[in-house]
Order: sequence, then C-alpha cells, then structure tokens
Amino acid sequence: MNVSVLGASGQAGSEIIKELAARGHHVLAIARKPEAIPKAPGVIAKASDASDPAALAALIRGTDAVISALHFDIPAATLLSALKQAGVKRLLVTGGAASLEVAPGKLLIDTPDFPEEWKPIARPGIVFLDALRKEKEIDWTFFSPAALLFKGPRLGHFRLGRNQLVTDAAGESKISFADYAIAMVDELEQHRHSRARFTAAY
Repeated sequence: MNVSVLGASGQAGSEIIKELAARGHHVLAIARKPEAIPKAPGVIAKASDASDPAALAALIRGTDAVISALHFDIPAATLLSALKQAGVKRLLVTGGAASLEVAPGKLLIDTPDFPEEWKPIARPGIVFLDALRKEKEIDWTFFSPAALLFKGPRLGHFRLGRNQLVTDAAGESKISFADYAIAMVDELEQHRHSRARFTAAY
C-alpha cells in the first residue's frame, strides 16, 4: 500500500515506519523535522505542519491510508478535513490508554493511580476519540496502547482488546513501541476495526 505517516519522527511513528518498510509498503513519512525520520527502503521523508489541512492534503493525496502518530494538539477536525480534501478514506490513529475502561463505565484516567500530571496530556486524546465516533465519512481506527508504552524488544506477540484495558497476570498493562507498531500495521493490512477503537498489551 501507499501509506502516509504523520508524526513520523517520534517513537511510535519511527517504529511504525520501520514495520511498514519491512513489509514492503511505500511510505510517505511526514514530520516537522524530516531529518529525524528513520531511513528505510521505500520511505520518503517530507516536512509539513499537520495543523494546515490544505498543505497536508496536498501531500497525502493519492495515498491509500494515513497513520497519525501525532500528539493531540492537532484536533480531529483538522486531520479529518485534510483527508477529505485529499480524497483519502482511511485514517488510523495512535491513541492513548486513558480512555480505556478498567471496569464498566470507569476509565483509566479516573482511577486513583493515574498520575495527575499526565491528565492534561491525556484528556485531548479522549476528546479526539469522541470526535472520531461522530465521523461518518472517513473510515477511522483509534489504536489505544497499553498503559505503559516503552522502548523495548520486538517480541511479535501480544493480546488484543477493544475498549477495556488489557493486563497480564501481574495486573500490568504494557507493550513495546516495536510490538505496538506490529499491531498497527496488522490493522492496516487486515482492517478488523473499522470505525472502532482497539488496544493491545502483553
């Protein structure tokens, strides 16, 4: 596929690009600092500011799907506008874990152990997901990671979930950026969560 990746120089974006390239996809890697984007076969790095929908639309036109690994200072409406202007129908988003349920009706962000200093960063992700759930034209997928997303080995195995936090026998919820990237590219190829959210953890 021809895939555009936004936020391509970050930890999640970089691993997603490596995974896409390893599977033979053609990647347009977009970031404000393209020199920080990993070099790989089939990857073209471009500079762009995703806050400008018209400029972004001009870059992504002709791609099969957009994967966003941007922070949530770029609202959903801005990205959706760019995709619509470009005629791109599919959007996959690197989401956050804060909106996952730990019990029926109780979100991770509302638990006592959720760090207070993370809440201002996490809440925009919840707003973003709520905006996507109202979207009818773009085929979106919101991929919430485990509670802990860390730089670690590519193990190639994990468990998938939908709206509930996935934890291991010790009660921990974690996944490496490399394995997160596997699950993201699997979703791109298998298209199992259309207009839905999913998660993955060990």
